[in-house]
Amino acid sequence: MKNNLTTAIIAALDAGRAILKVYATPFDVEVKGDNSPLTMADKNASDVINGYLSKLAYPIISEETRNATYEERSHWNTCWIVDPLDGTKEFIKRNGEFTVNIALVEERNPLLGVIYVPVTKTLYYTSEDGKKAFKVVVASEDETIETIFANASEIKPAASQESPIKIVGSRSHLNDDTAKFISEVEKNNDVEIVSKGSSLKFCLVAEGEAHIYPRYAPTMEWDTAAGQAICQAVGLTVMDTTTKKPLRYNKENLLNPYFIVSA
Repeated sequence: MKNNLTTAIIAALDAGRAILKVYATPFDVEVKGDNSPLTMADKNASDVINGYLSKLAYPIISEETRNATYEERSHWNTCWIVDPLDGTKEFIKRNGEFTVNIALVEERNPLLGVIYVPVTKTLYYTSEDGKKAFKVVVASEDETIETIFANASEIKPAASQESPIKIVGSRSHLNDDTAKFISEVEKNNDVEIVSKGSSLKFCLVAEGEAHIYPRYAPTMEWDTAAGQAICQAVGLTVMDTTTKKPLRYNKENLLNPYFIVSA
């Protein structure tokens, strides 16, 4: 498992480098069939990550590649789930709030997660056994894995009794259901809204900068797998609002249900 973690970290850093090369120049924006945006940065990062992960033992589910049918995937006990550039809308806005997401899923549960923020060079990752999570700012994408492990600090969520209750939301997705959820919390608590894009919302809760992340808008498995691994590693739950159970992965339909990240 240590080799899987090391490879995922190196792949995320190298993908971040590829993303920043595009970010620093004028770029075109395509529109995919689901009306989501696509740039050369998404494509280049996907190629970089696939180049690393394809050398390992497990198949890959990724936003930017043609995925296997469920008939084939249903037999996968372990697989990678990847978003080469999570937060393409934030990338296009040039606000820096986009990430590289890589997760290793075992028996439909995210066990290992890596999230890299190219603009700030901030890396979040789980331990190889998925029981702790860490954060480190790297000097460059060429940082050695030994230096990364030596400099990283363990992260932990905030105490639930703290006030105000910080609820993290998306800059790009705020709807009536989310507003209703916030209103319910406000009945008995002081509330502060923390806005953030991409999978950074998971990271904010995992490192104690927010308490709750309610998601009442569509996401795909590659948007959440790495973030869920990191949150679970620090003792948080990423709960399906209908089943009241953790989100599951490598489903027939890769669309997630609504969920809430909290203690």
